[in-house]
Amino acid sequence: MTQEEKRGEKRDAREYLPPRKHFGQELRIAREAAGLTQQQLGESVVCHATLLAHFEAGRRMPRPDDAQRIDQVLGTGGRFYRMLRTLDEAKYAAHFREAAEAERLATAIHQYAVSLVPGIFQTADYARAVYRSGEPNPNPKRMDELVAGRTARRELLDNPETPVTWVILSETVLRTVVGGPAVMAEQLRDLARLMRADRIFLQVVPFSTGAHATMSSMVTLMSFDDAPDMAYVEGVFTGNLFDDPHLVRRLRQAYDLTRAAALPPAASLTLIESVAEEYEDDC
Repeated sequence: MTQEEKRGEKRDAREYLPPRKHFGQELRIAREAAGLTQQQLGESVVCHATLLAHFEAGRRMPRPDDAQRIDQVLGTGGRFYRMLRTLDEAKYAAHFREAAEAERLATAIHQYAVSLVPGIFQTADYARAVYRSGEPNPNPKRMDELVAGRTARRELLDNPETPVTWVILSETVLRTVVGGPAVMAEQLRDLARLMRADRIFLQVVPFSTGAHATMSSMVTLMSFDDAPDMAYVEGVFTGNLFDDPHLVRRLRQAYDLTRAAALPPAASLTLIESVAEEYEDDC
């Protein structure tokens, strides 16, 4: 390879930007072309300048309505709204994309799961079984994309300090056989490993508890260094992300009541490992 070809390769590597960085760069270019500062654009789209700086740096993504207002102010004809819709389309279901962005930035995550292991903790085989259950004619390529997107979320757990992660599981999660006994044994052993490594705090609400505050829905609460707390509530093929302080406060209160009703972490670990052993005996 000639020196010129090598220089060309280096230029190509420098010119590549991940999608989030590319979005931010294009936003900065359009803002500067319009002669606006971050403060001025932020005021026009009802968005704090600090948050806009995060958009331009690729650290955060705007919500769809934010992107539409940006397009309106900058006169970009829907460009940023369209760009936003293409980000992470293969990775996440449409109703979860905003929550996935928030999850990536959270410093603390508190979850309650009513029937399934939360996505961030799912093993590949467990995730595949979950996805297949919702597809009458599953496309193998699409299944691979979805599983890859879900298991990639586990990278958040690689940092031993953040996010602080607390999860409460209904005992239903342990007893619902997803993918067969071998898949369940692997999944529960993985949860136990994360607990023993002090990476997550986990509690189980046993059947004997009866009614409790969050029994009807999956709830995720997220805290951030530079933004208000948010809550994500999910149902079948639907999900909603909320930042209304009153609603988030009520959901946190419900979560705390459920946590008080759950088994302590040590007893929860014993139960999880006991159920995993039962599945292993069935393999």
